[in-house]
Amino acid sequence: MAQRFGGKYSPQPRNDEGYPGVAPDRVPQNPSEPRHPLLRRPVWLIVAAAPLLPRAFGDGPEVLARNLAAFALIAGGAWLIREGLRAEAAWQARRVARRPALPRKALGAVIGGIGLALAAVAAGIAGAAVIGVIGAGLALLAFGPDPMRDKGMEGIDPFQQDRVARVVAEGEKHLAAMREAIVRAQDALLSARVERFAATARELFRAVEEDPGDLGAARRYMGIYLEGARDATVKFADLWAATRDAQARSDYEALLDDLEANFTARTRSLIAGGREGLDIEIEVLRERLAREGVTGPAVTGTAKD
Repeated sequence: MAQRFGGKYSPQPRNDEGYPGVAPDRVPQNPSEPRHPLLRRPVWLIVAAAPLLPRAFGDGPEVLARNLAAFALIAGGAWLIREGLRAEAAWQARRVARRPALPRKALGAVIGGIGLALAAVAAGIAGAAVIGVIGAGLALLAFGPDPMRDKGMEGIDPFQQDRVARVVAEGEKHLAAMREAIVRAQDALLSARVERFAATARELFRAVEEDPGDLGAARRYMGIYLEGARDATVKFADLWAATRDAQARSDYEALLDDLEANFTARTRSLIAGGREGLDIEIEVLRERLAREGVTGPAVTGTAKD
């Protein structure tokens, strides 16, 4: 009897429950993470430095050490620039954010420039220094400076913001663990479903970051509930990979639906609370201005637009 060819990386037919099998390398990878448009370009710096490797051999230990060190410095600088681009993308994606603690792009450009100077030292110290400075300057020009200021932090207690940052970091770890666990299920629909829930959870993170006073109302969601969702995802992924239990899948998807609905409701509640507080501030200010004769009588009711 003819037998269908299949394997780890082969497309699979739909099973009896109607769910497609998906090769592990086709599973979507965290599309909700902010991504800088230049993120791939630092790799070309490493590719351009690759000729230093064959040049390192055959001319004695001094040339070997110099060329290997030059390549390592350029590759390290490119890696730092890439990390700086990631940090910049995360900074740009948020309305409330602190500047990166370490200017990675600038530091990477300097380290790469030192690597270029070391590679060109045969041209003389002065010439090598000029090449290094030009290389570092071009890297800064190509990738831009690091964010140098905090964004949206006016009037926010730094201590409260630090507390929020720690809770958000812990929540992101839980989401990353969910994403890693669901990959074992080898099902793109499940991976996409987890990503959708992660995007909903991040909306709550952003709301709390913008108003750290809401941390108390949302902390259970960002900690206990996400930790429970992580544990449930790990257990489901192991069970699904072994048994393809349709009822377990249905229960897991229902759990994600409930969690997503609750996270969405909590986020809307926090936003509505912030709007109510703004309306109260506006009304108080109008009444004060009216009492001082600066403007006409205060308008009764809250602002609607």
